[in-house]
Amino acid sequence: MKKTPPNKAASTAAPGKVRIIGGYWRGTRLPVSTRPGLRPTADRVRETLFNWLQPMLPGARVLDLFAGTGALGLEAVSRGAKHAVLVEHDRELAQGLRELAGRLEGGDAVGVVQADAMAWLHAQPDASFDLAFVDPPFDANLWGGVLPALVPKLGPTAWLYIEAPLDAAPSLPVDWVLHREGKTREVRYALYRRVTLPTDSNADGAATE
Repeated sequence: MKKTPPNKAASTAAPGKVRIIGGYWRGTRLPVSTRPGLRPTADRVRETLFNWLQPMLPGARVLDLFAGTGALGLEAVSRGAKHAVLVEHDRELAQGLRELAGRLEGGDAVGVVQADAMAWLHAQPDASFDLAFVDPPFDANLWGGVLPALVPKLGPTAWLYIEAPLDAAPSLPVDWVLHREGKTREVRYALYRRVTLPTDSNADGAATE
């Protein structure tokens, strides 16, 4: 996919905007609406996260489940992911993301879906994604339903990024291990990787590796 950097004259962030901070679309400004619960991932946190992720991004299939500004999914494609699906429930925000992707060179690698995240997840085939970003509105109390619905949609060696309140870190199945984590004054951000657990025995009762 061929992409070109945006015009440098448009690459300075303005109030109410965040920027893509790396890759082909570096400097592209993303508007931040005043919607309740919309809380874009801070630039410093995104820079740290994508330093962690950079080795696995080329060719990855990415899901940004509560897209909001689209900063996480768009950053992933900017840095080499093959494709990203941005799911956003708010109709106006979703339309804004479609328009933005349409203006970007190579933006056809970004699919925008206006839908309820839970309903959309249940309609997807298993093992569809290599990386998922999960950063829902903190007051929506979605953790108990979202992660069980999401996990089957991720591949056997997938990665999962979660932002959560400091006092409400969600639990994950045993085949997900913490790779790296960090904290701000209000948020715990963590990157997990799926691993294949050894089985206790084979069909003959012998130990397996």
